[in-house]
Amino acid sequence: MILSGLLNTLSVRGAGVPFLATGDGTFWLPVRATEAAGTVDNLFYFIFWISLFFFTLLMALLAIFAVRYRRRREGEEPEPSPSHNLAVEVVWTAIPVLLVAAIFWFGFQAYVDMSTPPLDSYQIQVTGQKWKWTFTYPNGYVDELLHVPADRPVQLVMTSQDVIHSLSIPAFRIKRDLVPGRYSKAWFTAVRPGDYDIYCAEYCGTQHSSMLSTVKVLPPEEFDAWLLAHSDILSGLTPVEGGERVYNVLGCKQCHSLDGAAGVGPTFRDLFGSERPLKGGGRVLVDENYVSSSVLDPQSQIVQGFEPVMPTFKGRIKDQEITALIAFLKSLSGHAPRDEAPAAAGAGTP
Repeated sequence: MILSGLLNTLSVRGAGVPFLATGDGTFWLPVRATEAAGTVDNLFYFIFWISLFFFTLLMALLAIFAVRYRRRREGEEPEPSPSHNLAVEVVWTAIPVLLVAAIFWFGFQAYVDMSTPPLDSYQIQVTGQKWKWTFTYPNGYVDELLHVPADRPVQLVMTSQDVIHSLSIPAFRIKRDLVPGRYSKAWFTAVRPGDYDIYCAEYCGTQHSSMLSTVKVLPPEEFDAWLLAHSDILSGLTPVEGGERVYNVLGCKQCHSLDGAAGVGPTFRDLFGSERPLKGGGRVLVDENYVSSSVLDPQSQIVQGFEPVMPTFKGRIKDQEITALIAFLKSLSGHAPRDEAPAAAGAGTP
């Protein structure tokens, strides 16, 4: 009866209504915001209740045996030791085998379902880098937040530009490692509009804890309108404002400060128009060509005192976005001609 009841909690496929559908979270688990979340939670609670049942049973038996088979008083005759019992051994072997087989079967079903996206899934490219997430949509738009439509399968195609990261969305019950030079995938169908947290679940450096983002699940019509309005990140912006947006969206701010402070890479304050010594000897003038080369082929000329850790943005950035970034750099530099250095929007003071 107990085993039958536990198995019924896992009947989430082809049986009508699942035991745990999408909805509010529980004491142990966060809100369920995707179709697959209920299946994962069912398996979790299946294992949880089995563990709780046998823990309680074993602790009770331990207490009973401790009293029943305690040390006898002097002169008291001990009870005869129990002999071999084949039936008991078969039972206590068969029950764990059946339970492990059930866990494997339903766990494997869930794994296959969560690893096989529908053919009509909407694909979004995900890039992890120290210490930022970027999301690239089929129309080329790049954002630092993940926007997805509700009630539509979405596939994430993910890679890392530097070290191993791990995309974790607890409300979606998703966690996938991102390995440099390889692509990993995950898919889901979000059914609950709202905002949900994204974390990096693999330690990736000093600012690992700040590698955060948000999933914004929108109704389908709102998502389509949002994507249309953001098809061009430079639309309606001046070159300097557009360059600042590129700086924020592509994660430049993670390594390059605007106030002169040292970072993983050179500060952008007073960078444009200056001469910088290169690793291995020689000097270079930071002009338009150097900026473009650094974005597309960052390992070709490494500034002295810095490590070659910057990823390439080839294929991820458009020519007009590089031009806007150059305008933004000029606005931050006292070395640029005055007529080429309008005030930067939001730029801090040195």
